[in-house]
Amino acid sequence: MENNESRKHYLTFGYYSSFLLSFLTLVTSGFAMTAIPSVGPYCPENCMEYPFPDILLYYPRDYYWMYLAIFQLFAFVIFIVTNHYIVHAAKKLYTFLSISFALISSTVLLIAYFTQFSVVPISVMKGETEGIALITQYNEHGLFVAMEELGYIAMSIALFFLAFAFAGNSRAEKIIRIILISQLILNLVAFVFYSIQFGIERSYLFEVATITINWLVIIIVGIMTGFHYRKSIKTNR
Repeated sequence: MENNESRKHYLTFGYYSSFLLSFLTLVTSGFAMTAIPSVGPYCPENCMEYPFPDILLYYPRDYYWMYLAIFQLFAFVIFIVTNHYIVHAAKKLYTFLSISFALISSTVLLIAYFTQFSVVPISVMKGETEGIALITQYNEHGLFVAMEELGYIAMSIALFFLAFAFAGNSRAEKIIRIILISQLILNLVAFVFYSIQFGIERSYLFEVATITINWLVIIIVGIMTGFHYRKSIKTNR
C-alpha cells in the first residue's frame, strides 16, 4: 500500500509534468504554424515539385518546430508514465496500455523528426541528394508524412486509454474523460473522411488534421489535469 507521502509526491510530479507538457505543446505548435507549406494543398504560392530542389530555401525555418517537438515528446512520455503511478491499482491496466502506445508514438515520431533535421539539410548541402525526395518532409506521400500519421494515430490511442484513468465523478474528471475519448473518434472520422475523399492521394491532409487534434487535446487536458492534481494535493486524496 502506498502511503500518503508517496501519493503526494506523485501528484506533485503530475502537476508539474502536466503544465510542462501543455506549455511545450503550445510553443511547438506556435513554431509549427510558421512553417508555411511549400508543397501540396495548403501551399499558397511558388510551390515546390518533385524532386524538391529548393529545400535549403526553407532551412532552418521549417525545422525549428521539430527541435521543440523532440522535447515535447519527452514530456509526453513523462506525463503518461506519471499518471500510471497516480491512478489506483484497478485502473493501472489502462495506464499501462497508454504507456505502451505512447512509447510506440514517441519512438516513431522521434525517429521522423531527428532524422529529418539531422539528415536532409546536410545531405542536400553536400549534394548527396539520392533518395532525399522519399524522406523529406516536403514529399506529400513520402516516409515523413507516413511516419507522422502512424505516430499521431498511436498517440491518439494512448490518450484514449488514459481517459479511463480519470474515473472519478468530479466535473473536471468527467470533462477530461470526454475529451480524451472524443479525440480518438475525431481522428478516426478524419482518417475515414480523407481516405474516402482522396484515397491514397490524401497528401498531408490527415497528417495536419491529426496533429491539430492531438496537440489541442494535449494542451487542454494538460492544463485541466494540472489543476485537478493541484486540487488533489490540497485535499490529500
